[in-house]
Amino acid sequence: MFERRNIQRIYLKIVRQMKDFLLSDKSREFFIFLFFFFIAGGFWLLQTLNNDYETEFSIPVKLKGVPNNMVITSEPAPELRIKVKDKGTVLLNYMLGKSFYPVTLDFADYKGNNNHVRVFAPQFEKKILSQLNVSTRLLSMKPDTLEYYYSTGASKLVPVKLQGTVSAGRQYYLSDTIFSPDSVLVYAPADVLDTITAAYTRRVKLEDISDTLKQQVPLVNQKGVKFVPASIEMMLPVDIYTEKSVEVPLRGVNFPADKVLRAFPSKVQVTFQIGLSRFRQIGANDFHIYVSYEELLRLGSDKYTVKLKNVPKGVSHVRFNPEQVDFLIEQVSPNDGN
Repeated sequence: MFERRNIQRIYLKIVRQMKDFLLSDKSREFFIFLFFFFIAGGFWLLQTLNNDYETEFSIPVKLKGVPNNMVITSEPAPELRIKVKDKGTVLLNYMLGKSFYPVTLDFADYKGNNNHVRVFAPQFEKKILSQLNVSTRLLSMKPDTLEYYYSTGASKLVPVKLQGTVSAGRQYYLSDTIFSPDSVLVYAPADVLDTITAAYTRRVKLEDISDTLKQQVPLVNQKGVKFVPASIEMMLPVDIYTEKSVEVPLRGVNFPADKVLRAFPSKVQVTFQIGLSRFRQIGANDFHIYVSYEELLRLGSDKYTVKLKNVPKGVSHVRFNPEQVDFLIEQVSPNDGN
């Protein structure tokens, strides 16, 4: 009860103070000044809006009536930017109260060469002027030509290819580049379709990747060409390097029946880097050190520098121990079974 009386007393005090302020001489002078200030501001605004100004508006563009057997491979510009001049009051009305209707192109009304249609400004200017006030001057339009390409349904499947650079971080490597889908349908006029062999991604630059990455990548747009889908998912599997060593025998090839290779040592330790996921898949049988008889004859030395004839996929930084082996070509009798 006590608190309610306190609140009522404070409220009455505030109302009394406000009433005294509003009825004071200073308050009346302030409100009179404010009244004339708004009157003057209104006259100034009307005078200002009565001047001519230039501004830009956008008008949407739509294409309709495309037959089912046609595919639009390059759409017309989605909007027109028009520059107009008129009094400020008229332009303010455009900004606040008027919405422009789209410039609609009917596919059946326009014909083109080589599946390419160009609609010039005089052909759609009337559709814009009909929406403007009589006093409004149309100064410019961008673009001044609406164009689009279409295909009669001709298409083919082309592979997706990467444009750009991707690199893994230290001690990591990219084991593959996977696109989903890895091929896309391309629609284009027949003479253009014959020249397209692949769909290229937008240029990408990815560095120091340390974990498998998935990314949606758009395909490069080409004039008069439509890719379906227009973007693909790119996956970059990343693996970490580990080191492994195996012993690989040296084998002589193309030796005569009465000669045989003797190498010291007969096996070479091959050390290499491989992704952890493939560590168990790569073994000694995946490496081959073949030494041909003709190559040894050309050496003029009894030392052979070890070389691999093939390197399995995903293997890098290959080292040999020893890097050179001693050898001799031994004469044997056919009856020795060597």
